Amino acid sequence: MFATTPLRVVAVSAGLSQPSSTRLLADRLAAATRERLVAEQDRNDRDDRDVEVRVIELRDLAVDIANHLVSGFPSAGLREAIDAVTEADGLIAVTPVFTASYSGLFKSFFDLIDPTALTGKPVVIAATGGTARHSLVLEHALRPLFAYLRAVTVPTSVYAASEDWGSSGDEYTEGLPSRIRRAGGELASAVLGRTVSEASRTPGLDDGEDAVVPFEQQLADLRLD
Repeated sequence: MFATTPLRVVAVSAGLSQPSSTRLLADRLAAATRERLVAEQDRNDRDDRDVEVRVIELRDLAVDIANHLVSGFPSAGLREAIDAVTEADGLIAVTPVFTASYSGLFKSFFDLIDPTALTGKPVVIAATGGTARHSLVLEHALRPLFAYLRAVTVPTSVYAASEDWGSSGDEYTEGLPSRIRRAGGELASAVLGRTVSEASRTPGLDDGEDAVVPFEQQLADLRLD
């Protein structure tokens, strides 16, 4: 019997500019997760299942988020975004670093999520910033936030400083593309394991192509948040 329910991967991007390095990182992590999900199906001969990947831009919901915080009533678009996050099989959360922490927009959105709604959900945490000195924001801010929300953050978190874009690293430092692939692989494995154990079904995936524009084509006009 073939499973028909799609696997849903949702990436939340709190970038403010357009184009945005935060959105670019969210896109790359989503693509890496999808690629690994497809590869796992091919390797394990799983039943075919679609993979739905969606990126939620919080900048488009900023006014709705503020109104909900003061009124308690979400707009239809915000309600749909919250539902997409809470119903996803895997979550990618990406924020620019503002004042040594996650952005206020990022925090405000997750303040609207019920504290139990992400229980057991696998999450990749990621951030962007102008300097590598802010990379610990992943550990002192983002990981505790999702621990409070009872989500399961994968071991690899991804921080992208300005100099990381287009860099493949060196003999001592793993480059950004490698870290993205590793984080995406961990999220894919967690999604498959969580789906099998909780839903008692054998997941499979389609092999759609990654439509994200490569790094090199976006670097010229990229502006950091």
